[in-house]
Amino acid sequence: MAKYEKAAEALRNEIRAGQPQAGERLPAETTLAERFRVSLPTIRQALGVLQAEGLIERRHGRGTFVREPRRLVARTNERHQWEKDRARQPLAEREKTGATERDTGLQVDDLVFSAAYEEVSADADLAEALGVSQGEPLVRRSYQTRYRREDFPFNIATSYLVREMVAANPRLLDDSEEPWPGGTQSQLHTVGIEVDRVEERVTARPPSAEEAEALGLHPGVSVLVLRKSCVDTEGRVVEVSDVILPGDRTEMVFVTPLERW
Repeated sequence: MAKYEKAAEALRNEIRAGQPQAGERLPAETTLAERFRVSLPTIRQALGVLQAEGLIERRHGRGTFVREPRRLVARTNERHQWEKDRARQPLAEREKTGATERDTGLQVDDLVFSAAYEEVSADADLAEALGVSQGEPLVRRSYQTRYRREDFPFNIATSYLVREMVAANPRLLDDSEEPWPGGTQSQLHTVGIEVDRVEERVTARPPSAEEAEALGLHPGVSVLVLRKSCVDTEGRVVEVSDVILPGDRTEMVFVTPLERW
């Protein structure tokens, strides 16, 4: 094991054991170098490893601190049936909680939500995904939700609806109606659409500079890229969503019931 790896492992174990605790400052680089009997470049390499793992953060002019853990988002594939079960419930029931609260364990008042709608034309990728002609009018819906005590959102979500499918309810074209109690499945229910299945594809990649800034990602942290397609009971793709999820705070949980012999 290289010297920087040994130093990183020792510091990692101490941080995970709570010494130092979240928010506390680490000793100066010169002090750490003396402790581990390594050069300054070596200790900086060790600290770079811990920063990439999201355990520490460097604050300009102040030093290196143990990073406060960000709120974990546990996203399960059971969330879609949960949303469908709520889609037709009374407004008072739907207003109590949403999918983000379910995934994070937070309450409605803990969250800061934003949404913006605009009409766009389907490019080649979205036309294929939605089964429409290129140039078809779509409603692009951009969503961000963050924990009130944090500065960055849980993810960056962009949802696309075929305008013609939802135009019968003008409220579905108006972002001032957000957050919609019950979510997208409840919205689609208002125009007679029932979601039959949800298909999700997940890949991973480094974030773009814009994504890293928007999500507050440290160097070395990847993002998960989720393409979600909702298919209705007639076999039509009625919504496509692209969700960018930060790798340092997202847990994907898949539960697959199996038929008994």
